[in-house]
Amino acid sequence: MENINRAILIVLDSVGVGELPDAPDYGDTGSNTLGNIVKSCGGIKLPNMANMGLGKVDGIDYLPVPRSITGSYGRMAEVSKGKDTITGHWEIAGLQLEYPFPTYPNGFSKEILEKFEELSGRGILGNCVASGTEIIKEYGEEHMRTGKLIVYTSADSVFQIAAHEEIVPVEELYRICLIARDMLQGENMVGRVIARPFTGRPGDFSRTTNRRDFSAEPTADTILDKLQQKGLDVIAVGKIEDIFSGKGITVAEHTKSNMNGVDVTLKYMKENNKGIIFTNLVDFDMLFGHRNNAEGYRQALEEFDARLPEIVGAMRDDDLLIITADHGCDPTTPSTDHSREHVPLLLYGKNIKQDVNLGTRKTFADLASTIAEVFGIKNEFPGESFHGLIAK
Repeated sequence: MENINRAILIVLDSVGVGELPDAPDYGDTGSNTLGNIVKSCGGIKLPNMANMGLGKVDGIDYLPVPRSITGSYGRMAEVSKGKDTITGHWEIAGLQLEYPFPTYPNGFSKEILEKFEELSGRGILGNCVASGTEIIKEYGEEHMRTGKLIVYTSADSVFQIAAHEEIVPVEELYRICLIARDMLQGENMVGRVIARPFTGRPGDFSRTTNRRDFSAEPTADTILDKLQQKGLDVIAVGKIEDIFSGKGITVAEHTKSNMNGVDVTLKYMKENNKGIIFTNLVDFDMLFGHRNNAEGYRQALEEFDARLPEIVGAMRDDDLLIITADHGCDPTTPSTDHSREHVPLLLYGKNIKQDVNLGTRKTFADLASTIAEVFGIKNEFPGESFHGLIAK
């Protein structure tokens, strides 16, 4: 694809499209984030993604299929062990994980907490698996009274620290999270340390948009590093910078919401850059998947789909648009955790073929391999490029 000079890669965080063969090993039998949302909500309107071929993706037989398909399409399976955000994004970027990040279903050990208290200079509340909204209800008032930090985890490999912005200023919370990030290495190298600021008064607490993720650093070069080393732009929108711990990124801008993420993506699309614009839209996962809000999830998907004409309209002739996801988070199942699912793969651009079914890709890393070939980079990733299938 000699005529492609820029890729716009948008990850719809948690928009899975059906369980993987090993889903039972993760307790995710029957999970199908998109399919079950459509079923539980009595339908969904995604005309623009349908035009790109979403309804022709393997396993998707519940969406309309237009007569004319403008994009190429498929789905991808995850090879890496795990079903979290970092694992999914790293594999998209060409890095497969043989072992999952550690999880803490019974909370963190006494040794970890004592060391953290010593380094942070603050006491600890919580230390359990919990919903972020529920744990601030339970411990928020005591936190405000004592200044102790609320520490909790989930089914993912996360060390989450919640603090009221009036008690622990946001920048101080970020500093404390960096202390935890440096501390949690080796066998306790969690995928992410997450700052969870909140505001309000007892009985009426709410989390703010100042969340920050402090991720483990990728253990090898990804396609982002290779693009950067070639002198190309690697523009990270949303939490991409956090997910890759800044590695391989030339410009980063954090966002407040899905729609803000689209706005920022459009801003960079209108600039004269070459390389990749890599965007994560997290609301699907954070606001709706984890809270089992299928209707809210449906509306968020429709809101994104309605913005697609703007994105397509802002594309240059030498652009390639890629839409995918990193895992599932089915809001219709009893679990509030991520689900082990296939993810969709939609591609659009003036210089790629239309209506090509890419089938089920064996690994998310096929994307990294394809992007490498697009930009003339040697494919050293554990994926198979589908460049030859879509190049005009």
